[in-house]
Amino acid sequence: MTVKPSWRSAALTLFTYLVALALVAPIAWMVMTGFKTEAQAFQLPPLLAWRPTLENFGYALGVAQFGRFFLNSVIIGLGSTVLACLLGVPAAYSLAFYPTRHTRDVLFWILSTKMLPVVAVIVPLYVLFSRLHLLDTRLGMILLYTMMNLPLVVWMMRSFFAEVPREIIEATQVDGASLAAGFVRVTLPLAVPGLAATTLLSLILAWNEFFIAVSMTYTNAATLAVFISSFKTSEGLFWAKMSAASALAIAPVVLAGWAAQRQLVRGLTMGAIKG
Repeated sequence: MTVKPSWRSAALTLFTYLVALALVAPIAWMVMTGFKTEAQAFQLPPLLAWRPTLENFGYALGVAQFGRFFLNSVIIGLGSTVLACLLGVPAAYSLAFYPTRHTRDVLFWILSTKMLPVVAVIVPLYVLFSRLHLLDTRLGMILLYTMMNLPLVVWMMRSFFAEVPREIIEATQVDGASLAAGFVRVTLPLAVPGLAATTLLSLILAWNEFFIAVSMTYTNAATLAVFISSFKTSEGLFWAKMSAASALAIAPVVLAGWAAQRQLVRGLTMGAIKG
């Protein structure tokens, strides 16, 4: 017996496609603009048929030195993500399996650090990092992005660890395993999907961050976000070149998200039950 789809199901499907189109359309338009000349990029009404050119991509990769900014983003993004996980995952494990009467207060304090606007602390950070000689350095940016992503890692990993049955932890302790051994060999492998989702989200946040990067770097540690903004100059906005640079900048993150989509979905749904 074939069940005919209801009008509600059809409407929901249509709405889903419309939302997906609304999200993808700006990215697709940006990529298309990267294949236009500057004159074509500003033409009104917009051109829908033109002869594509690779001039803007060649300029971004060659003259504008895309590779140098890309290397900075890779080092800073990966470094801050690894450091945030090294600090946040054990903290989340402790908060999940060994709670105290102050656990809720600690969790709220960690979350409250994300409530303060970055613009409110950028001047003290600038002065502090200037005195520590960390301005425009990769190490300084890694430390800043670690602090930015640490609350995310703690909260997400705590919810993932909460999904692990407590009986498994007790069984490892009965078998004589140490706290570190039980964490590394038993608990952490069970939370790998959650760790993958947390790592990817932290990397994306560090990769896309702009305000801290443009305020705390100049040339040596400037990231791709700063590189893209350099196409807006006193001479005007180079829209086609900026679009080409943006397309190159988001490509690694899009590919990483596509490759890890199963782990990402599984990880995000894994921590959706307990908080």
